[in-house]
Amino acid sequence: MADIRTDWTLDEIESIYNTPLLELIYQAATVHREHHDTGEVQVCTLLSIKTGGCPEDCAYCPQSARYQTEVDAEKMLDSDVILSAAEKAKDAGSTRFCMGAAWRNARGNKDFDRVIDMVRKVTDMDMEVCCTLGMLTDEQAVKLKEAGLYAYNHNLDSSEDFYNRIISTRTYEDRLETLDTVRNNEISVCCGGIIGMGETDRDRIELIHNLSTMPSHPGSVPINALIAVKGTPMENQPKVPWDDMARMIATARITMPDAMVRLSAGRVNMSMEEQAHCFMAGANSIFTGDKLLTTCNNDLNEDQQMFERLGLTPRAAFKSEKNDAQEEVAAE
Repeated sequence: MADIRTDWTLDEIESIYNTPLLELIYQAATVHREHHDTGEVQVCTLLSIKTGGCPEDCAYCPQSARYQTEVDAEKMLDSDVILSAAEKAKDAGSTRFCMGAAWRNARGNKDFDRVIDMVRKVTDMDMEVCCTLGMLTDEQAVKLKEAGLYAYNHNLDSSEDFYNRIISTRTYEDRLETLDTVRNNEISVCCGGIIGMGETDRDRIELIHNLSTMPSHPGSVPINALIAVKGTPMENQPKVPWDDMARMIATARITMPDAMVRLSAGRVNMSMEEQAHCFMAGANSIFTGDKLLTTCNNDLNEDQQMFERLGLTPRAAFKSEKNDAQEEVAAE
């Protein structure tokens, strides 16, 4: 079985990343089989609970108030709308429900109190709950953990050098500090990046290096392909080739064997065959539902047909914790 390492070097990851694609997929598939049930895929649903009006200047994001896009600033969704969406997601087969708010940092007001309430209520529905609310204080992380939050998403996006060229309102170190806060409060870290923004292969390799050398690997690693949105500085970026996604997923799988590697944004532009290559390369998590925050996502019926044709089944909620509990009982 592949070792869990947090001491990967850049040269090692570069060698993995540059392996001929079919051999790379084979190596990643071998690691995947050692650490996961290959027929299982975690099905997640992502809901934007507070859309638009973000003060940050992330060059890829249509929710920034600095760009003229078709995304308007809206108030936070009513609680019954959020709960209804969670119930619909669960009925459709999702086991993780993710709530995203277009904030620079989590608010210390009534909206944050409502998020806490939603975390508690969706957790009570036996769904893993993930939030992405921007930067967090330790006090906020404690409250989220107490409410039952399973995971917190805070992406690094790219290498530190490329990040500094596309975002000026928050530093790379800010993001790392938030991830430390999440980890220190024993909340599962969800952290990945985006490709197709104009970065180099070296930037992608450095991103994987930064993720795989954290004190402990993220529990979830979303790999996103840029969705170029009109009105953002990246509106003219070309579509990401499917094999670039497969290469990133395979490299993430080999370097972070236990992580859930998520084939995330950009999947809507991929055929079933292209997605199948990504599953072979080690992806074992997807988002399903009409939208990923503000951009289009794959049709639910198409995903169900894909699962049937590829022989995939949804991963159960809280499976890692249940397995750990069973191992403890067996050890006793």
